[in-house]
Amino acid sequence: MTKSPSADAAAISRFTALDIFRGMTVCFMIIVNTSGNGATTYWPLMHADWNGFTPTDLVFPSFLFAVGNALGFAMKRWDTMKQSDVLLKIFKRTALIFLIGYLMYWFPFFRLNAESHLILSPISQTRIMGVLQRIALCYGITALLVYYLGTKRTIWVGVVSLLAYWVLLLAFGEAGAEFSKTGNAVLRLDIWLLGTHHLYGGEGFPFDPEGVLSTLPALFNVIAGFAVGRYLQQQKGKSYESLAKLLLVGIGLLVLAYCWNSWMPINKKLWTSSYAVLTVGLDCLLLSVIIYFTDFLGKTKGSHFFIIAGKNPLFIYLMSELGVTVMWLVKIGNEPVFSWLYNHIFSRAGDYFGAFLFAVWWMLTCWFVGYVLDKKKIYIKL
Repeated sequence: MTKSPSADAAAISRFTALDIFRGMTVCFMIIVNTSGNGATTYWPLMHADWNGFTPTDLVFPSFLFAVGNALGFAMKRWDTMKQSDVLLKIFKRTALIFLIGYLMYWFPFFRLNAESHLILSPISQTRIMGVLQRIALCYGITALLVYYLGTKRTIWVGVVSLLAYWVLLLAFGEAGAEFSKTGNAVLRLDIWLLGTHHLYGGEGFPFDPEGVLSTLPALFNVIAGFAVGRYLQQQKGKSYESLAKLLLVGIGLLVLAYCWNSWMPINKKLWTSSYAVLTVGLDCLLLSVIIYFTDFLGKTKGSHFFIIAGKNPLFIYLMSELGVTVMWLVKIGNEPVFSWLYNHIFSRAGDYFGAFLFAVWWMLTCWFVGYVLDKKKIYIKL
């Protein structure tokens, strides 16, 4: 019989595994978001143009999965709190993260007009939905579901959300083009509800990959992360069986996603149900590997790098985005700092490798801030 780790060691290790998982996600998120030159970026560091999947497409859903994981551990404190305090905590955190996400897109709040006068940037043209906004909504809704329905019924809600989203896309999308760039129900609802000026324009036309309707299947990623976190808590210290079950769940979800792809294409920008299932399956496998090395083999060498990033994940991500905005605003001569750094320093390593080095440099810069915060025991919880 194989001896299992002690309960205490397993508990500590699984918190460590969560920090590593979260830290890996944040570091990779910064790298894929800040290529020195978007035109010369290695394809694994780019999102799929539409249908399909690249390693980059795993980053954001993994962060949502980690949010659910953390919720599974944090909810233990709710048992000793009054209902009003729990609800206040949930609503306050949801509103704060959503507001910060909105302000991040509005930043730097002012701009120069044609006469070079400083004026307030128009709120009427600020993106409303986004990465932090989706995190906020998915966290808030999942937390309320868990609090009032419990774990099992919340999991069923997650499953229903996938099926409901499938039906909604088919029912309200353009006939025969339900999963196309311009005929999907996500875009239709966002234009009707938010207007084109409040949508992301990176696709060459108004379309938000973090749209209102596509938040529905994203709930599954957080709910799945929560369920895995709870499962690991309940199974800690018993045997390797819990790890094997997590691996089997991951493999099963990959098979399901592959089959579902025939009817509902895997698509990150629409966050299709098949995509949500695929990413949860991959996250289960990845977390299993991390737990195996940290928990069962005790191999944590090199993991401290990711643990540091995983202790202030939202703050590090926010800083990385705002820092890039500042680098585009501040100029050296007539050239933004961002492009100056790439053109005069990193491009010497070659177009593609230079763009990659720029992204790694910026990730390490943001990581160093996290390192300083960790040394000072400062953990910014949004």
